[in-house]
Amino acid sequence: MAEHQYDVVVVGGGLAGLSAAAYLAHSGKKVAVVERGALGGRAVTLTIKGFHFNFGAHAIYGRDSSVLTRLERELGLKIDWQDFSPTKAKYDLGQELTDMPANIQGLFRTKVLKGVEKVKFTFEILKTMLKVEAGHPHLSIGKWLEKKHVSEEVKDMMLTLACSNFFTSEPEKIPSDVFFSYYRRLFTTSKPVSYIGGGWQALIDEFSRVIEQNNGTIMRKTKVEGVTVIDERVTSIETPEGSISGSEFIFCIPPKELVKVFQGTKVEHAVQQYAQYEPTYVLVYDVGLKNRIEVPYTYINDKASHIFLTDISYYDKTCVPENGQLLQAIAYLTQEDLKNKEKVEAYKQKIEALYDKHFPGWREELVVPRISQRAIVQEIKWLMNQHPMPVYFSDYRNLFFAGDWCEGQGQLSELSFSSAVNACELVLQKSE
Repeated sequence: MAEHQYDVVVVGGGLAGLSAAAYLAHSGKKVAVVERGALGGRAVTLTIKGFHFNFGAHAIYGRDSSVLTRLERELGLKIDWQDFSPTKAKYDLGQELTDMPANIQGLFRTKVLKGVEKVKFTFEILKTMLKVEAGHPHLSIGKWLEKKHVSEEVKDMMLTLACSNFFTSEPEKIPSDVFFSYYRRLFTTSKPVSYIGGGWQALIDEFSRVIEQNNGTIMRKTKVEGVTVIDERVTSIETPEGSISGSEFIFCIPPKELVKVFQGTKVEHAVQQYAQYEPTYVLVYDVGLKNRIEVPYTYINDKASHIFLTDISYYDKTCVPENGQLLQAIAYLTQEDLKNKEKVEAYKQKIEALYDKHFPGWREELVVPRISQRAIVQEIKWLMNQHPMPVYFSDYRNLFFAGDWCEGQGQLSELSFSSAVNACELVLQKSE
């Protein structure tokens, strides 16, 4: 490949990279996206026997205030939103199901909290929304709740919510400032969870469309092996096919990959600590069924086992053949769980037992199962000793970063979108 010159080179074609490239191309920049594999990164839709499996639910949290909604409006993205129904979300308490307090109606109907505890929980929500409570960066939410003498029932409810929103079985370890920042936004939303019709692939296709319609270049199966740095500026990236030069660079690849690409530079040392961080792992067990099993709920959260089930096809009817059903189970894993094959196998059996309990007859309807034993849903797990990476370091003024391990708004994919937009705005400010 001959050397190419671009205004901005985006390395990594996951959600962060694609949204950054689309945003900049739409703003008039000459942009190239360089991706070593298939577009989407971890946000992949895999088709097996007519079922479209997403690597992780294609859920967007708080979409009315989401950065993706802003991108949809400003870039003209066509997104088929399918909003989650809170009334169909239940907690499994063992002997009975009860409503999730996802809205006021659910709060009054739930049996997780009783009487005065519902009032106390509502008060905690109000304080969070009004920024009366903001937590502290040096206190985990578990320690913060102890310090504030929050009742055991309300404490349990807050941590249970955090399990499902942060995809962790150790919610008490989340930094309290991260916890309150997240819930301040989520408690004020009118659309707490939404799915994308067509799954991640539909969104990937839309970002690609915007990039290419605005004369951007997408380079698939192009591996970045290193960078060229002159006078503390990145001047080009090096690939097996040749150099790709640019004025600005946005790297949207995980810290572990950044360390390799920036070997021998100051960036390698700056990124090193983030490369050691523990990701958020889950076990995903999806099942595609040839016929629907009709039940009065679409989401079940088993409080005892930290496992939740979702009827994805209820919201995204494009992911199944006619009359089919796609169910997804997610179990939150710790680092210790990953090292223990027996524990992982036990989680699989628990999931199958929950499918038996809540979707009876699924085994007879099974067409295809798909299991990911250690799926990464986020490159950073929220612990007191793990902090998001900045979107830039002062050593290199034309180098920026984005991804779900970077500073931004929200969690999971929202961090990818928001950090990408933050990086793009810094790039655009330089050319004003």
